[in-house]
Amino acid sequence: MVLLVLCFSLLLSSGCFGTSKIRDNEVDSTYRLLYSSEVSTLNYLITSSSHEIRIGANVIDTLVEYDSFGNVIPSLATSWKTSEDGLSITFELREGEYWVNEKGEKIAEVTAKDFVSAMQYVLTKEYESETAKLLFGLIKNAKDYYESQGDFERVGVKAYGNYTLVYTLEQPCPYFLSYLTYGCFMPAYGPLLEERKGQFGAATGTDTLYYNGAYVLSVFKPQEKRTFQKNESNWDADRVYIEKIEETYNSEATTLAPALALRGEIDYAAIHSDLLDTFMKQENTKDLVTRGRKKTDYSYFYIFNFKPKFDKRYEPENWNKAVQNENFRLAIMSAMDRVKALRVVEPNHPEELLLNTITPPNFVSFEGKDYTEFQALNNISKRDSFKKDMAVIYKEKAMSELKESGCTFPVKILLRYRANSTDWANECIVLAQQIEGLLGKDFIKFVVEAGPSQNFTSQVRERGDYAMLKANWGADYADPQTFTEVFDQHSATNYLPLRGEKLTIMPVIDIYYDLLSEAKESVLDIKERYIAYANAEAYLIKHALVIPFSMSPVSYQMTKLNTYESSYASFGVSTSRYKGMKYYKVILNNRIMEINKAVWEKEKKTKERLVR
Repeated sequence: MVLLVLCFSLLLSSGCFGTSKIRDNEVDSTYRLLYSSEVSTLNYLITSSSHEIRIGANVIDTLVEYDSFGNVIPSLATSWKTSEDGLSITFELREGEYWVNEKGEKIAEVTAKDFVSAMQYVLTKEYESETAKLLFGLIKNAKDYYESQGDFERVGVKAYGNYTLVYTLEQPCPYFLSYLTYGCFMPAYGPLLEERKGQFGAATGTDTLYYNGAYVLSVFKPQEKRTFQKNESNWDADRVYIEKIEETYNSEATTLAPALALRGEIDYAAIHSDLLDTFMKQENTKDLVTRGRKKTDYSYFYIFNFKPKFDKRYEPENWNKAVQNENFRLAIMSAMDRVKALRVVEPNHPEELLLNTITPPNFVSFEGKDYTEFQALNNISKRDSFKKDMAVIYKEKAMSELKESGCTFPVKILLRYRANSTDWANECIVLAQQIEGLLGKDFIKFVVEAGPSQNFTSQVRERGDYAMLKANWGADYADPQTFTEVFDQHSATNYLPLRGEKLTIMPVIDIYYDLLSEAKESVLDIKERYIAYANAEAYLIKHALVIPFSMSPVSYQMTKLNTYESSYASFGVSTSRYKGMKYYKVILNNRIMEINKAVWEKEKKTKERLVR
């Protein structure tokens, strides 16, 4: 790592790369970048991976979309209305929108039937859609059909003619529109689904999909290249300013991209923590490194494994006794200096990333009051859980209680990270050293160990091959319920033990499940609903069943795009889209980016005043 930074320093100071190379004055709106991780599918109907759905986001239009200020605007639907009882929503679709192939040739018109066909595909069990469960309890009879594979006519999605689409819900859902930019609500051409079945969207080439969005995927050569070409047939083609996006595969993209961007060979590079200090000090690069747009779409937190399945050398039985002790967990939480750990990814403003709740602030609000300010969460959201004195007190209580249960010390804590993530590795090392230093090696002993670079989730988290682990969750819709999905007994991704497990901690977890059930029953009264979810979330944190950590890091980058022109929402696919963004011939410096931000803020305030 030191050698890498030194090489960059020498190259930059010698002027080998110079500043951003400005191309000829000819109009050239080809945006070029590198990528280092290939997708396993192009099928936007089955994947829940933000990395994979990014392709679908740019080639498939949804019923509604979001402008750059986070407002819902029409897309494939020109209008919609909700019934008086709140149980059905009717959409009128745009006429003259077409499915095209990878060459941009028109295949057929997009109709309401394509939304019905796509939902049936998502709910067909054999295709193993990772997003199907998002429809359970939302779309009428969706869960029943998924489990029985009976009569799809009973499912609450219907096409009336070519341009009228009606969703019928299990119960009223005031935030239903916010679901619609997620993959499971995207349309697909029915005949192609029927033809390709499980091979629809296979990551073998561009012909496994049809396209109706801003772009078509004109080139897809795995681990080589992919190209997005503007879809001239798209209804909103006038707002698609970048003609072509060329993405080139390179396994060393993270390392190489900054140098290539400076040489003008690509148009975007993330500047990671190992190079940030060097780039910020060099005269010819310090003004070219800008901060990305702050997002509240992901929450990062540390989870405990209450059912360890790791190797015996890490003493899983001893860990199991320790982790079920509340004072033990509170000791870890109180000893964790999260600001110090966050300096790994954000050396300049780590406190900006600190997250004291699972649901990020500024995600949803009611009557001007942020969800994290509702009663039970209010005090939690305003404090830092790092308390040295309390950590020692909790440690002493835990040791006393755990000795009686036969637990031995120090308790080994297997802390895992993905092998190809330098920042994650460094963060784990910082946390391990810092917590051990405060609580003492007589109490705990961290074992920091790399997991695989590929399939980390399935190989580590899903197998229970960890004691502590940083996890994350992204919002799917505009309601605090979305951040409970990974702590819900009815979710496939639940990080907590299920009811009925023979663990001493279960009475505590069962109370949380009861609070969560109560919150789910608060349907239409938003204030009551937020209070109930805040109670459940506060309980989860107060009992240290999870340790909130951070929001999505604000990226440092060199870019030729103005991020304030892009679609924005804290859920769905909006922030992955290139539509609406313009390509600039030079890397945007800090002064220009600050002007862009100021213009955006002014326009946002103007729009808000007009709405009021």
